Amino acid sequence: MDQRPEIDTTVPHSARIWNFLLGGTDNFPVDRRAGEQVFRSFPGMVDMARRSRQMLTRVVRFLASEAGVRQFLDIGTGLPTMDNTHEVAQRVAPEARVVYVDNDPLVLVHARALLTSSPEGATDYIEADVRDPGPILAQAARTLDFDEPVALMLMGILGLVEDYDQARDVVRRLMEPLTSGSYLAVYDGTDDDPAYMAAIEAFNSGSGAVPYTPRSREQIARYLDGLDVLPPGVVPVTRWRPDPNGELPEVACAGGVARKP
Repeated sequence: MDQRPEIDTTVPHSARIWNFLLGGTDNFPVDRRAGEQVFRSFPGMVDMARRSRQMLTRVVRFLASEAGVRQFLDIGTGLPTMDNTHEVAQRVAPEARVVYVDNDPLVLVHARALLTSSPEGATDYIEADVRDPGPILAQAARTLDFDEPVALMLMGILGLVEDYDQARDVVRRLMEPLTSGSYLAVYDGTDDDPAYMAAIEAFNSGSGAVPYTPRSREQIARYLDGLDVLPPGVVPVTRWRPDPNGELPEVACAGGVARKP
């Protein structure tokens, strides 16, 4: 018998807070209070959320078109919004296969209902924690063929792993079984904006949610150690292969893409 997952509406969750900041409605009062706390301290958070999401869209479009990737493992996917990974990939390649991973039961409910594949491709959803790669890889193998290239997407999730060495180990363990020609795509908040750092410190101490740890651009770049980093390297999300519609200001979030040799 399929049991409906229990959703704790008394504790804020990063996926629902992010949904609120992006203008969504799939959140609860506790999430809105946490999001409003961040916004009051750092109004630029909304723009950063949107610019980060735009980088994800560009990354998936590049990987599906220019790099020819047909499999995606998107960990920390969050609540469905516009241009989800499978939608962007399957516009280019309808046969693309995508596995989403998150640890919020509300995300699971919405994913089952909304993250539906094209007939030629496939989507699946795993409820799991990024800090425990073993079950993620085992369940993802139901949908993805690890003998073929896979794009591992870790977009805005590694900051939720408080210990930096553990975060790097998570990346290593997730990339280890992926074949040559696979890709890693990451972005996370950076520690170079005092206003953003103050807002995150207040959020971590007062929201009750899992703490988020911004890191330096150099630390984010270390996640790509041993891989072939694609131009333009690890840069603010607005500078990663931007669409030709004018220069966008930098935000306190940086990322990059690298290929496994």
